[in-house]
Amino acid sequence: MMMMESTQFEDLPDAVVSNIFSLVSDVRTRNRASLVCRKWLLLERSTRTRLSLRGNVRDLYMLPSSFRAVTDLDLSLLSPWGHPLLPTTTATATEHHNDHNDHHDHLLSLLLRRHFPSLQSLTRPPSDPSDYFHPLLLLRHLHHLDLSCFYSWPEDLPSSISSLSYTNLHLTHLDLLSSSSLEGFKSHDLLTISSAFPNLLRFLAVCTFDPRYIDFVGDDALIALSLTCPNLTLLHLADPLSLSGSRPDSQTDAFAAEDARITAPALEEVFRSLTSLEELVLDVGQNVRDSGHALEALNSNCLELKSLKLGHFHGVCSGVTSKLDGVAVCKGLECLSLRNCGDLTDSGLMAIALGCSRLKEFEVHGCKHITEVGVRNLAFVLSKTLVDVKISSCKKLDAGAALRALEPIRSRVRRLHIDCVWRSSSTSSSDVAFHFLNDELGENEIEEQSFMTSNSNKRNLNLISCEGNSISNKKMRNCLSIEEEDCDSSSSSSSSSSSSCSSNGSWDRLEYLSLWSEVGDLLTPLHMMGLEVCPVLEEIKIRIEGDCRGRPRPGDVGYGLSCLSRYPRLSKMELDCRGAVGYALTAPPGEMDLSLWDRFFLNGIGNLSLYELDYWPPQDRDVNQRSLSLPAAGLIAQCSTLRKLFIHGTAYEHFLMMLLRIPDLRDVQLREDYYPAPEDDMSTEVRVTSCSRFEDALNRRMIND
Repeated sequence: MMMMESTQFEDLPDAVVSNIFSLVSDVRTRNRASLVCRKWLLLERSTRTRLSLRGNVRDLYMLPSSFRAVTDLDLSLLSPWGHPLLPTTTATATEHHNDHNDHHDHLLSLLLRRHFPSLQSLTRPPSDPSDYFHPLLLLRHLHHLDLSCFYSWPEDLPSSISSLSYTNLHLTHLDLLSSSSLEGFKSHDLLTISSAFPNLLRFLAVCTFDPRYIDFVGDDALIALSLTCPNLTLLHLADPLSLSGSRPDSQTDAFAAEDARITAPALEEVFRSLTSLEELVLDVGQNVRDSGHALEALNSNCLELKSLKLGHFHGVCSGVTSKLDGVAVCKGLECLSLRNCGDLTDSGLMAIALGCSRLKEFEVHGCKHITEVGVRNLAFVLSKTLVDVKISSCKKLDAGAALRALEPIRSRVRRLHIDCVWRSSSTSSSDVAFHFLNDELGENEIEEQSFMTSNSNKRNLNLISCEGNSISNKKMRNCLSIEEEDCDSSSSSSSSSSSSCSSNGSWDRLEYLSLWSEVGDLLTPLHMMGLEVCPVLEEIKIRIEGDCRGRPRPGDVGYGLSCLSRYPRLSKMELDCRGAVGYALTAPPGEMDLSLWDRFFLNGIGNLSLYELDYWPPQDRDVNQRSLSLPAAGLIAQCSTLRKLFIHGTAYEHFLMMLLRIPDLRDVQLREDYYPAPEDDMSTEVRVTSCSRFEDALNRRMIND
């Protein structure tokens, strides 16, 4: 019998192969596939819909023209050092300034449309608005515009947008959520922007809610916004202070100094207009009191709501009546974030867990009254759905308590944030001069706070119901048994050591870990708190805040990055030290500069197998200085596996050249925060020419893969 010929991959129709290519999302895999043959190259180019450009904007004439199907273009990684996208007009041509600007705008718009005819979404790099904001709006078929990295004054954008709004009736996604701005959009600005784009579906902006400012955003502005853009599916409005990452004082409650001019009746009217809402973020930075009834109206009007994030909203859920109230009635929620809710208690958490039974993501920040018992009950009730948890700035929840409370979902959590607050003061560098090498920390006892639920709260839990009826006896018995176990364990906490905080279980699915730490504290006790085994952890973000001034000299042991080597799949890290304040150029006699703290924070990073690193150096706010120091450059150069490096600050040219020692380093950028000194400046910090020399030296190197 004649053998049938086997079908080869090249025998497949182009339509089938094209569908296969379109399902491949990894960029490096697609690049490798494009090198197989010319046919695969054409198929890969014709199916790529997302493209991120790197390099220098001075090479914009080298834009690729083979990516005709790209719909999402990211320009945020372009190096902005000293080169606008198009030449600006000179002072001698003042009388033709507007004509030149119009000519350049149309030229850039034509350039982008010619190379990317299917472009719908654009993320642009930081720059001055006059450089290339107008030409981006001239892309008539643009659907998505991300200006979250756009550095400009808030009052500059509305006028530019309103003058060109007739070309952007197709725009449905506008992101103006810039964390760099110290001021938000005022009420008039917000209405100008929303009126210019009535077809918006997703709108994100930073706003001024503080009533002490003129033209602040209040009831009238929110109602007008809801009437102007009634089709919104995502609305994200945040106060500038909330985007700065500032943390509330642990010794005070979560109430702000002022009340926002936002009332519950106005919110109810807004929710009646925005019936298509799926995601809502209102982090106003000022007190919004008695918000429970408004949240109930949100549930009854916005039936598709899946994500809700609230900041400084009080009275969101009382949990003291026989029926669920406030946010607890939003049964369809899958993501809930409560920040600085001053009256949220364990009873409220229990009501939320019983009412919002579909929650996958939950964040609690700055809520001073919740305890380990409340979080543990919530985790137990939501043990089948909850996979993303953030616990921060909660006075009664240190690292050990937070991790113990999450034991019911330890095997399910994929993303986690906790504060590295150790009950034992022996982890402070200023107190024990880093005696951790002698294993003394492991012998010290960690004081555990007793978390007892009052009898009144227990009675309230018995009254809460999901449909106006009583909770099943089985579920309530399970919840009460948790409280009894926690009470029993807390009574014997005085005899437990720090090693008892860790259990034998592992975080089998944890992929992302976010940590906050105070200057002077160590990272090394982390595994003793219960995070010793994380087999699939791939990404970690660490934020360090505090005043380095006046502290004793940091020791040679380091912050403790070496302890992260226990996680075998860790490949990406964000080390954010911009909240660490010290002396860069102004250190008085007897004080240390920030270079010693750089060495302290980065010591041990060479022991990690990182693929990508984002680093924010410590800063001197007195002189607005955040720069890569010599010790930092040397320690980063020891991380031999790095391929991508983003430094959020400036650096000297000879420090940058040290990074060329990393064999496979491909992408290095100084990101967003600073621009080069003028050529006639006496400072030797990076300038246009020095940055260009480093980029050229990096691009000349041969990369193995």
